[in-house]
Amino acid sequence: MKAAMGDRLIVEGGSDHESRKIGVITEVRHEDGTPPYLVRWADDDHESLVFPGPDAHVVSERSSDG
Repeated sequence: MKAAMGDRLIVEGGSDHESRKIGVITEVRHEDGTPPYLVRWADDDHESLVFPGPDAHVVSERSSDG
């Protein structure tokens, strides 16, 4: 998994009782874009350091045109 500042991190809920979490990556700790990431969560606006698991994926905010 690789990300950049401004990308979204989406963590899928593990069951019907857990909702999807969406956050914006505010800091990438490694130059190559690998985890961990500092993420500001949309649901309550707090920040946490995240080591994403297999239930997470990154949605890039970078434009695909050159």
